[in-house]
Amino acid sequence: MCNVICVTNRSLCGGSFLRRLEEIAAAGVSAVILREKDMTSGQYRLLAARSMEVCRRRRVPCILHNFPGPALELGAKALHLPMPKLRALGEEERKQFDVLGASCHTLAEAREAEALGCTYITAGHIFATDCKRGLAPRGTDFLREVSRAVEIPVYAIGGIHAANVGEVMQTGAAGVCVMSGLMRCADVAQYIDGLRRNMSR
Repeated sequence: MCNVICVTNRSLCGGSFLRRLEEIAAAGVSAVILREKDMTSGQYRLLAARSMEVCRRRRVPCILHNFPGPALELGAKALHLPMPKLRALGEEERKQFDVLGASCHTLAEAREAEALGCTYITAGHIFATDCKRGLAPRGTDFLREVSRAVEIPVYAIGGIHAANVGEVMQTGAAGVCVMSGLMRCADVAQYIDGLRRNMSR
């Protein structure tokens, strides 16, 4: 396992999103977070069903995002939520998922997510990124602090690529999340291999 989670954004793909997803799953990522927040619940359910099948064929976990209703309807066992939606999700609903993640931007949120039963969290954004343009990155010191504060795996997100992934991994993070690079790169397998080779540097 290369400890790279792909976070999707179909609007960044130049061609077929499902074809790109197939390439990403085939390249051996640890998991895919299907993050398509601009969709309606019904639209997301349709895309999620197809995406789950793509990932299932490649034996890559598909983590649904932001829409607990469709996730429960599809029998998904993995869900990732922003903190407000995690707080609103009832305890019995949270227990329906074997894998439960949350997006955390403060140390307090990381501890809260763990207390609410999350099995992992993402922490960011670590470096400057177009996805958070105008917002100051939190940096690797923040990531190190979060990784030490919780017992569950912490995945760094935001502006991560082959040139800085080694620095990220030195903080104690379990791995990294990548969106733009995997959505836009010319060769998915080569891109992931570059991340993997630089993780231990």
